[in-house]
Amino acid sequence: MRDVHEDPKVRYSPYATQCNKQRRKWRNEGKIHVAVWRDTNRREREMEQDTQDGAMQSWFKVTIPFGRKYDKTWLMNSIQRHCIVPFTPIDFHYDKNRARFFVQDARAASALKDVSYRICNEQGRKILLTVIPSSIPYSVQNKFTAEQMEQLKLTMKKRYDVSQQSLDLQKLRFDPDLKGQKIDMVLNRRYCMFATLQIIQRNFPELSSLNLCNNKLYGLDGLSDVVEKAPQVKILNLSKNQLKSALELNKLKGMKLEELWLEGNPFCRIFLDQSVYVSAIRDCFPTLLRLDGQELSPPVAIDIDAPVLINPYKEGYGGSESLKNIVLRFLQEYYLTYDYGDRRSLLSVYHDEACFSLTIPFNPSDPDPNSLCDYFKHSRNMKNLKDSFLQEQLLKHKKLDIVDSLSVLPKTQHDFSSFFMDMWLQMETMLCFSVNGVFKEVEGKSQGCVRAFTRTFIATPGSNSSLCIVNDQLFVRNANPDEIRRVCPIPLPTICSSSKPTLSQEQQQMVQAFSVQSGMKVEWSQKCLEDNEWNYTRAGQIFTTLQTEGKIPEEAFTKMP
Repeated sequence: MRDVHEDPKVRYSPYATQCNKQRRKWRNEGKIHVAVWRDTNRREREMEQDTQDGAMQSWFKVTIPFGRKYDKTWLMNSIQRHCIVPFTPIDFHYDKNRARFFVQDARAASALKDVSYRICNEQGRKILLTVIPSSIPYSVQNKFTAEQMEQLKLTMKKRYDVSQQSLDLQKLRFDPDLKGQKIDMVLNRRYCMFATLQIIQRNFPELSSLNLCNNKLYGLDGLSDVVEKAPQVKILNLSKNQLKSALELNKLKGMKLEELWLEGNPFCRIFLDQSVYVSAIRDCFPTLLRLDGQELSPPVAIDIDAPVLINPYKEGYGGSESLKNIVLRFLQEYYLTYDYGDRRSLLSVYHDEACFSLTIPFNPSDPDPNSLCDYFKHSRNMKNLKDSFLQEQLLKHKKLDIVDSLSVLPKTQHDFSSFFMDMWLQMETMLCFSVNGVFKEVEGKSQGCVRAFTRTFIATPGSNSSLCIVNDQLFVRNANPDEIRRVCPIPLPTICSSSKPTLSQEQQQMVQAFSVQSGMKVEWSQKCLEDNEWNYTRAGQIFTTLQTEGKIPEEAFTKMP
């Protein structure tokens, strides 16, 4: 119960007649109860008043700061349990580090405000929710006329197999019936996917198999509502799309899939080991029995409430295959994001209270000590660092500080073939491992320089068999001649012509990486990089924009068998 003196909205009389403490307490409690009840009603009235404008239609936006680190199913179930008014979340999605959804009910919005700080995460920290009036969500704004929606429904009914309860929506944009009516169904656009799922919910409630093959999907935000709108789906085909990260599948968690097709997506080429690939996908869909047409071993029942990595006494201190696969998958995803993605997206793999430090050795015999100058200002070598203030400043504490520090370090390309990994401590709730290897700098005045590194991670179990970093220590030095010679250049087809100079090895590596990430053919990837003066980040942004607008021809992409 709140103290009346702490809440300016609670009225009380300073001139009340003095009486016994028990009676005064009862009266104060009554006034507080009434005041809070009236405040809640007033809040609902204010929200309804704010939404009298017809354009608003009582829409409210609910935002969970740093919500990306939470599993959608867990988060929404927790909110539903604590909210006294039942509600239907619309367009749940992640926006940068935030989780966000909409509701169309003033009473639910008012009740959701009261949920703020009532839910605790695994570390016992209370979760904030903000609720504000909103315009109609873009994904819900129906860009189609009633006639177009009717045509879309008829087209989908033609593609529905009643006997198999399956819906074939592959290459939906090129359906002749839709093209004839000038209906541009680009399923990457949220309103297109929303309209599709709306028709599925209303007309195919028993749908068990959904085929979205060959729709150039590069994100699954719009499809995330399939969990609620098509809960009976057991077979999902997402093959031959443009998904670049397995993390996109996290948006579909909650689907009780038995069969999934993903082959032909760029991220599938990242996995060098089939068992790591299967393990990564099964983390999202534990009931999965078939993946890309291959039968899987029956899923092992796991107590999801027990945050345990592995039992060291059962598996032995050498490390089990399953634990090794977890670590290898973590390293692959971490360094692909570190090298080719936005390093700020690594925020989700660090604990809120994680620590990070970087150390650079000082070697008087180093022929080029200045080549590490971009790292020296971040180096926390306690042997040489006497300033206690700098010692504290250079130890990055809190994950936001960590990813900010990582983002300003030079752009790199790690050589996965050089990696050596060791797990040197494993407990049920903690894992310590290190990785050694080499990388090249790909931008700036030290472009092409080869560095050697050792990185030590201490991690705890995260959600869905992932790892959550609590301590990260990076040691960087100049590679020695033997290490430089062992760096295996990635073989690429020779890209040259009579009118164009032969590409450098560094440029060829950039072309191959861009081709893998974008799914485009090598020659198209090279042209995109050349047009953007070999600025990898800018080329990626331009590619994403053009792909969203449908301006990249189909022949630019690698044909999948």
